[in-house]
Amino acid sequence: MLPGEDRTFGAGLFVDLVPRSCWFTNVRSCISPQDWERLRRPIFQRAGHRCEACGAAEDRATRRWLEAHERWHYDENTGVQSLRRLIALCSPCHLVTHFGYANITGRTEEAFAHMCAVTGMTQDLARAHVDAAGAVWTERSARTWTLDLSILTDVGVAVQRPEPAAGRLAATERGLRQVAAARLTPQPADESDR
Repeated sequence: MLPGEDRTFGAGLFVDLVPRSCWFTNVRSCISPQDWERLRRPIFQRAGHRCEACGAAEDRATRRWLEAHERWHYDENTGVQSLRRLIALCSPCHLVTHFGYANITGRTEEAFAHMCAVTGMTQDLARAHVDAAGAVWTERSARTWTLDLSILTDVGVAVQRPEPAAGRLAATERGLRQVAAARLTPQPADESDR
């Protein structure tokens, strides 16, 4: 689907925390909605409409969705974050991959249990995996990364460069405070959930 895409890069389910300076530099935010659909649909088709990590199909009744996810390579020498491939993940596997998001939204236990179930890791191995991913995140977050979406531009997809990292980080901090405040505020029961 994408010439130059490395289908062997980043296989399986693992915690893959995005460095702070890269927050909100995902493909979806950098291309038009039409181009996003042109990319997303074939990703799901080539995956047989199943998660590429656990094999689950979308199930609206259980609120398990199929979502497109980017696999990034971080070149420590040049400071470049390069898109290497796009994959289909079910929403629980996507939550595991974005374990930091699971933490701030109060879904840590859910993500942890799903990771153990899919990967077969013991709880101790899974904790060590999460800790190692956190250490990599801390190291990578100490610098500002340059975004490389040439895998898309090489096939004619127009890319809108995101605002500079400082602006994205300020917006992220506001968003994180809103998420935290929403978690602490009691929500009225939604009768449709009963």
